[in-house]
Amino acid sequence: MTTQRPVVVYGASGFSGRLVAEFLREYNVPFIAAGRNRAKIEDVMKHVPGIETADYEIVEVGNTFDELVNLLRGTRVVCNTVGPFMYHGPTVIAAALKAGCHYLDISGEQTWIREVSEKWGEKFAERGLLAAPATAFMSAISDAAIRLCLETGAIDTIETVTLFKGIPTFGSTQTIFAVIQTDAHYLEQNRYKPWPRATRYDVAVPGYVESQLALAWGGFPQPVWFKNHPAVANVKSFGGLLDRQIMEGVAATEKMFEEQIRTLPKPEQEKKLAEMASAVQAGTPPRENAREQRTIDVVAGRGSTDYVQCVIFGTCCYRQTGLIQAFVAHSLVRSDPRKRGFASAAEAFGHRELLRILESHGLSKVKLNS
Repeated sequence: MTTQRPVVVYGASGFSGRLVAEFLREYNVPFIAAGRNRAKIEDVMKHVPGIETADYEIVEVGNTFDELVNLLRGTRVVCNTVGPFMYHGPTVIAAALKAGCHYLDISGEQTWIREVSEKWGEKFAERGLLAAPATAFMSAISDAAIRLCLETGAIDTIETVTLFKGIPTFGSTQTIFAVIQTDAHYLEQNRYKPWPRATRYDVAVPGYVESQLALAWGGFPQPVWFKNHPAVANVKSFGGLLDRQIMEGVAATEKMFEEQIRTLPKPEQEKKLAEMASAVQAGTPPRENAREQRTIDVVAGRGSTDYVQCVIFGTCCYRQTGLIQAFVAHSLVRSDPRKRGFASAAEAFGHRELLRILESHGLSKVKLNS
């Protein structure tokens, strides 16, 4: 392995990993496609559009701390796509810190975001490094939209809804089920408050006549990002799929977990949730279709007298994730982030810049009303 390629895509054989590779190729960023199975990575890379023009190499690596340190040493940034991150994230981020490289991932689990903030933020800041989990569609877009809303007036209360239509990948499905066991929190007067368990919420979404079903889904990262914000005191975030039948199934699973599984030992809880997730999605979904896989983010902001709403209509949530990862990695290769330590992509590289890059690729469009 050489050290001239500055970016590592860890989990390159996965659905999201290949999309990160696709956009890194577009940015002309040399990268290492890494994972546990070289043959699988080779097969996946062959199907990445235009990969023959990319500067990359494939490295087979185990998921132990020492192996990952050796992989990351001499590189600039790791794009970690191996979830659920509450299980697999600690080893990778520890290796990134030891190796002295920036850390990105595509997570969304609030419990993991809090761990990165509370355990790793200061350590990365001391080394002049960025730790930016949840650099992905499911949270980064609404985070950027929140910051856009804050420019319009005295806003202290935020609610966000993130929904997408599509087929969740194997990793996403495993994460959806894994977070059921965790305690979700929202932000009230800058303090974490627990969401009631196994509770469903009907939300009104612009562009749709019928109401949509959303869940707290582990709490989302936004309350963590704005925990110590000087203006924002209250944050609630919801999300889910633009498919009521699937969401009804997830809500029913949450209820069943509380009634039948939560009392079991932790390892048994994790085993049963993983088995249920595998029964729902065990394969790789097809490439996204822009006419079918739509997305929407709604951010509502309130102050004492001010109000603002930002709606972002988009398409292909996994392609958005691949682009965001590649944009941030490309930026880190060429310059330092605006903030070191624990930060969101919007904090580290600018919310307007993040939204602009998505719009330039035809993946989203912002509508702001105040």
